[in-house]
This record gives sequence, C-alpha cells and structure tokens, in this order.
Amino acid sequence: MAVDRLLPTEESVDLLALVRDLCEHELAPYAAAAEESETFPRDAFRTLGKAGLLGLPYPEQYGGAEQPYEVYLQMLEEVASAWMSVGVGISVHTMTSYALATFGTDEQRARLLPDMVGGEMLGAYALSEPQAGSDITSMTTRAVRDGSEYVLTGTKAWISHGSHADFYTTFARTSDHRTHGISAFHVPASAVGLSFGAPERKMGLTGSTTTLVNYDGVRVPVSNLIGAEGDGMRIALSALDSGRLGIAACAIGLGQAALDVAMAYARERQQFGQAIADFQGIQFLLADMAAAVESGRATYLHAARRRDLGRSFTREAAIAKLVCTDAAMKVTTDAVQVLGGYGYTREFPAERYMREAKVTQIFEGTNQIQRLVISRDLLRVL
Repeated sequence: MAVDRLLPTEESVDLLALVRDLCEHELAPYAAAAEESETFPRDAFRTLGKAGLLGLPYPEQYGGAEQPYEVYLQMLEEVASAWMSVGVGISVHTMTSYALATFGTDEQRARLLPDMVGGEMLGAYALSEPQAGSDITSMTTRAVRDGSEYVLTGTKAWISHGSHADFYTTFARTSDHRTHGISAFHVPASAVGLSFGAPERKMGLTGSTTTLVNYDGVRVPVSNLIGAEGDGMRIALSALDSGRLGIAACAIGLGQAALDVAMAYARERQQFGQAIADFQGIQFLLADMAAAVESGRATYLHAARRRDLGRSFTREAAIAKLVCTDAAMKVTTDAVQVLGGYGYTREFPAERYMREAKVTQIFEGTNQIQRLVISRDLLRVL
C-alpha cells in the first residue's frame, strides 16, 4: 500500500515518484534472492547512486541533492520497505559521509566529498570495536603521527559494508584521554594494510555484509584528519544522532512492508467460509500494527523537522530510534502471526522481515542506550 505522504515541495514529490519506481523495478524483485544467497547488493547502490540517492541531504555543490532530512528519511523508508539491506546501507553511507561534510575543511570537502556523496563511492562507518561497542571511550585502535602521515593500528568490529566500501570513516585514539583522545579519519579502501575478517553469519540483513576491519600500520595523510585531534568523540556522537533517524526510518519501512503483507494475506486467506480479514481478532491486530507504524513515522518526522530547523534533536532522535525499532519488532512479529503457519515459512517474506527487525533494536546504539540518552537529556534540562 502506497503511503500517503506529506512532502514540502513539488521537487520532493517528483523525487518520491522516482524512488518508488526504482523500488518497484530495481530493488523489490531482487531482494529475497539476494538475502537468501547473502549477496551484497553493490549494483543496487550503483543504480541508486546514479539517481542521486546516496547524497540526498548534502549540498548540490558537492554532488548532493540538498534535500531536507524530512524528505531524505521518507525516501529512505520507501527503499527499506522494498529491500531493508539497501535502506540500511544508504543510512550507513549517509552517516559515514556526515563527519567530513559537517566537520571537514573546505579543502577536504572540495577534494573528497563529491565522490562520497555523488553516488560512485560507498562508505563504511568504523567506530565499534570487539570490546568497545556502546562504550566508545574503550576503543584501542590508535593513530600515531609520523611526519606528514598518521599510522593506524587496531581492529574495528561490526562494520557494515566491510570489504565492499570505497572509504572508511575511522575513529582512532590519538591520546590516552578518555573522551578527548579520539580522532576521526577518512581512510580510502585502497590504503595499504587494510584487511577484513570473514563476513559475520547473521540472523537477518544477510545481504548487508558485516565484518571486522583490520588496520595493520595503515598510513593516511594528515590532510585526511577530520576536524582537530581529539574531536572524534564529538563527531561520532553527532553523526549517530542523524544516523539513528536513518535507522528509525528504515525500521518503519520494514514495518510498513510487514503490514502490507499481512493485509494482503488477510484479505485472501479463507477460513470458516470467509476471509480472515472479516474476523474482529485479525482486524484489531492489523489496526494495532497500523497504529504502531503511523506513530513511529510521526516520531521520526518530528525529530527530522527539528533537525531541519537547526534545533537540538538528540533526545528526539533517541526517542525515534527507540519507538520505531520497537514498533518494527512488534509489527513484523504480528505479521507472522496473521499469516499463521505460512508466516513461519520462506514462501512469504514475513519471517525475513521479523529476522531483519531484530537488529534495528541493537545497532546505532541499543535501545537500552537510547533510554540512557533520553533520561540524561531529560534530567539535564529539568
């Protein structure tokens, strides 16, 4: 079912039409087979890149589309509804580009950003480590200055697009200070000493490759330092605020897809001489699913509009991530229930949607971390 969206401009309406066409013809028909075979959808990203969809919120002068976040997130939701791995991939890429786009110098933006947001290059966000997930201050990857270069040594974990990305926004320790000793770097995939672990064997999002990334004396020029030394934690947390909105939108796209499957099945499935959609028990279940999806959509759009107005949105982003991903888990689980035994088989996509929903409650900060962010912000302002 096409979502009746409120978009701010005619340009965004046209963009939505383009996105829906690409979803229908270039994404949805290939999603199930690619997820089954665990094939990374690099061609899909190239197609979307050529259409300008890998740089939607970034300035036109650098190859972006200069769309407000309110529009970008709704386009992202459409993509995730057609193919979750691709939607999450766009969100990851957009967050990966954020550090340099927001904190980089004019020279860096002119030199690097056009390729990053123009669609030809795909990015990865290298923050987490095997022993430093939610607690990023525990990271041990180091960057040591050596003349006109930094030498990076360490290991990153749970990196989406690992081994497939063209660049890695990498956070490494440049001093032992717990919070001000982390710095950010633009690391091209061609850097000598960069290697990757075997892809993680995951419950869902099997088309989205996730690996360890190893830095064995990787050298990058000083000109690839993003911001000043010690700015890395501030940059990482700022990027995560926006990245959480991307995951929230993807989660609602997944929930919408599950709701659509459940509604179509309920209309067609006959029991006791009538469609199961005629039973009040099923009707109420579908109604609750729709309420969860619509509520989540309103929540992420509220946060996006605050961002577009230049207002603080850290708490709102955490609320959106929490509400939307919990909604996705509930709605996809209920979709399996509506389909009954068929929902538990791979004949229908409901079981895949349910598997894919789970990780949305975990990455970009677990939902327990979101509660910490929300409560701390509340107590600070109160």
